[in-house]
Parts: sequence; structure tokens; C-alpha cells
Amino acid sequence: MGMSLVLRVFGHKSKYWTELNFDLMMALDSPKFLHCLISNVLDGICPRTSIYHSLLVWCPAGSRRSVYIQSTLKRRPGYRTLERDLIQLQQQQLFQIFVVVSLRKGSPGNTYSPEITQQFPKLSSRLSKEAEDQLKVIPKFCFPDSQDWNPSSHMPSETFSFVLTGEDGSRWFCYCRKILPIGKGKRLPEVHCIVSKLGCFNLFAKILEEVERRREISPALVYPFMRSVMEAPFPAPGRTVTIKSFLPGSGNEVLTLCRPVDSRLEHVDFDSLLQCLSVGNLLQVFASLLLERRVIFIADKLSVLSRCSHAVLALLYPFTWQHTFVPVLPASMLDISCSPTPFLIGVLAPCLPTLLELPIEEVLIVDLCADKFIIQLGDEDCILPSKLQAALQQILEERDDILREKDGDSCGDQQANLSSLLSEGFVRFFVELVGHYPLHMVESSNGSRELQRDSFRKSHPSRGVRQFLQLFMDTQMFAGFIQDKELRKGGGRGLFEVRVAEYLDSYPEPEPSGVNKFLKGLGKCCSFIKCSLSKVDFQQLIVFLFFVFRKQDETPTN
Repeated sequence: MGMSLVLRVFGHKSKYWTELNFDLMMALDSPKFLHCLISNVLDGICPRTSIYHSLLVWCPAGSRRSVYIQSTLKRRPGYRTLERDLIQLQQQQLFQIFVVVSLRKGSPGNTYSPEITQQFPKLSSRLSKEAEDQLKVIPKFCFPDSQDWNPSSHMPSETFSFVLTGEDGSRWFCYCRKILPIGKGKRLPEVHCIVSKLGCFNLFAKILEEVERRREISPALVYPFMRSVMEAPFPAPGRTVTIKSFLPGSGNEVLTLCRPVDSRLEHVDFDSLLQCLSVGNLLQVFASLLLERRVIFIADKLSVLSRCSHAVLALLYPFTWQHTFVPVLPASMLDISCSPTPFLIGVLAPCLPTLLELPIEEVLIVDLCADKFIIQLGDEDCILPSKLQAALQQILEERDDILREKDGDSCGDQQANLSSLLSEGFVRFFVELVGHYPLHMVESSNGSRELQRDSFRKSHPSRGVRQFLQLFMDTQMFAGFIQDKELRKGGGRGLFEVRVAEYLDSYPEPEPSGVNKFLKGLGKCCSFIKCSLSKVDFQQLIVFLFFVFRKQDETPTN
């Protein structure tokens, strides 16, 4: 008797699930048939913008686990990482397109609809269908709450961002600044949006502030300035680039743009995240994302949603979120939250009543303004290994004291120091969690490498970590991370690889038992305590904190 396969495809416009049944054996025997079927279904039901595309394959043999398949079957062989993207973009221009999105009164009633009114440069008519669709959807994300806007005589400017994902997994970062044009009386806001393939929030926020300053003098000054930005060379991490432009009354001005040394953190604002969420709630959100659950952020400002969404995903490094990510979801697209696949989306507070009426299953809804969970599964505080969670919690709760001890009375860059502290803390968490993976990579006769999954998990001395790994190793993040390590030969080393090498260098002999490792580490710990805290860097301090908590949970292994 043949088995049947059910494809359930969620279409935003249709607002329902479409189910297709066909013979499973025919699909397995004919990959072209399956590819053609999926492509036709997606083309017919979903607009070809990948944030809408989600496909589930349900297996009738009693399995409750759904397999998530991206909208395209032509996936890249490698695992997408921010570091790899940055290396590939070194020789490219700073941005692809700059647009101005304005509100226009629609036909029904007095509602307004956003539309692109200006763009630079003018795009050629040979754009791909995917690029055309992404360009069409940008106005909705620039004004996710357009139906609530009324003409105003005063409105503070606001900077935010969102991300569009291509069918091949590539991402367009869209940086926006909502302003109220200079004028008299009540008027409608407009949004300046820069579309780039580079994730550098602070760099583009500075450019948008300069655009606003020129827009206040004369709209005619904006395009020459953006032309100078587009022609500027791409700055390497830690380097600066200068942009010269003419400003009436001031003559030639020079704008200096600098990229931080650590490229991973240049689009991240951890301070906003820590202001919105307590340490306990932040770690529960972090744990939920590690298991690739569905998470929804609620806030009353676009900038809060944007900054917190990017910051919480940055905590996952060296792993990369591979699922739906929409920092600010337009009100007209709320039904996307009904998708049963993993996602992280942001929703403005006025949309919360409508959101709660939707049939959303197994979701964590987080109110960033009130620092509370509106809906939760209830086990979020029990996901992470207890000792490693305690170490992370201590670092986060004592971050101000740690920063003061390190900087003394100096007035350094507090945001940069906070980013470095959190980066080192969470990287150390993952080093303690999976840093022993190179010891279990076996090379086959054909030169390929493969992780010995069972020995990797069972070799960890902590029972709590072993239990967590059993769940974490089933995620797409972990599978992609290991796939990248199996396929990669050489290449650049990021912060995680450097810390893993240091971690493994501390144990040059064969992996000791839990008791021996404890005794060896204890000697290092004692010598460390003799140091003055003011002379210890973030890495040393964090290693010490993790050791203090880890040693209590180590048990001898067979």
C-alpha cells in the first residue's frame, strides 16, 4: 500500500493552509517531480518574497517532528555565517539602493498607503523577479503601522532596520530613518531607506543622520551626497573611510565612517536589549532561540523592536539563525505568525490584541516595554545547563561592576566595552558547550571530515550539558554549523575558533576524566585569583566565572 505525503503551504494573501496529497513513492522516485511541484505551489500561492515561504512535509508514520524545507531546493552547499558574508563583501560598494518612502492617501476612506517616491540609483529594467518583489515589499516594512498615521506638526526622528531574505539565503539589510519633513503646519512623515548587503547598523545610522541634515536644508543635496557614499571604498574592519561632499554655507565637508575591529558586533546594540529585559528573562529568550522555537517581540517603537531583535540573534554566535527573521512585521502581515516553522518576529504594541486572536501554537511572546512574557511554554527557565546558565547570569548581572573595574575612572566607549564583555561571555558559554568538537572530527579515506556525534555528546563531563546537547544537536543551527566545519578546510578564524583553540591548548594530553580535569583546572584557578581584578581582561574573568560554576557539575566519565 502506497504512502501519501501531505504538503501544507501557507500563503499570506490566501490566509489559509493549502494541502496537497500525492503518492510518496512517486515523489521519492522522481526528484524533478517533487522540485517542480514545490516550485509551482509556491509560485501560485505565495508572492516570491522569501519571508512568506514556509513548507512543511508531514510524514504519516507516527512522527510528530516536522521537517522544515526552505522555499528553494537549490541551497548553497555551505553554512551561512556573518563572518563569511563580510569576507565576501570586502570589495563591494557600501549599498545597493537608497529610496524615499512616503505616505499617499488611498481610495477607501482617509487611510494612507506607503509607496516609493524617489530612488537612487535608478535600477535597470533587467532586475530579477525576486529583486522586483523585494523592492515592492520595502514600503510596507518602512511603514508597518501606516494605517495609524495622521498628519502631525511634530514628530521625533527614529532609526530602525529590517531584513529581507532572498531565495538563496542571501540577505538585504534595510536601514531606515523616519523623519518629519521641514514645513509649516501638519504634514506626513517619510522614511529614508538604505538597502545594503552589509550588516552595519551604526555605520548606516550615521549616514542616515547626515541625509536628514541635508534634507532639512534642501532635498537637492541628498542625491549628490548618496552618490559620494556609493563611490566610497568599502572600509575593512577597524579602518575608516572619508566621504567628501559640498554643503551650502559650509563648503566641502568630510564625513568619516569607521568600522569596529570586531565586524560581528557593528550592527548590534546590547544596551537596548538589557534595558528592555531583565537578565533572567533575557536568558529564557536566548534558550528558546537555541532550540529554534517561535519568538515574538512586542514594543511600541520601531527602533526598540529593531535593536533588540538584532542584538538577541547576535548572542547566538558562532551559530546563525537560519529561519524567518522579521524585526518589524507590518500589521497587514500578522498572519505570518501562524506559521508552525521557527521564527523571530517583532510586532508593534497596537497590533497585540489582533495577534492574540490568531491561532498561534507553542510561542513565546515577549513584551519588551513591560519586561514580561505574555505567552510562554513554561519550561524556558529549565532549558540551559544550570551551571553554565548561572555563570552567564553572574556576568550579566555584574556587568557594570566588571566594566568599572576594568576601565577605572576613565571615560571609555561604554557601549563598545559592553559589547566586548557580552561577546566574550556568550562565546565562552558555547566554548564550554561545544568547544570539544574538533576532538571528535574524523577524516575519512576520501579526505572529508565527519563529526562522531555520539562520542561528541557523551564525552562532555557535565550531565546537564549532555542532556542539553541531545536537544540542541537536532536543531538546524547545529547541523549547519557542523556541516560548515566538515566542509571547510582552512580559511579565516573568527573569535570562536580562536577561543576553541585556546581551550583545547590547555589540555594538550588526551582528554582527562572529570576529576583530573577538575584538579588541573583548580591549580590554574588558584593562580588566577592571585591577580588583581583591575589587571584582568574580559576573557580571563569570564573563564574564571565559568570554571567556578562548571566544576560543581563535573562527574567522572567512563
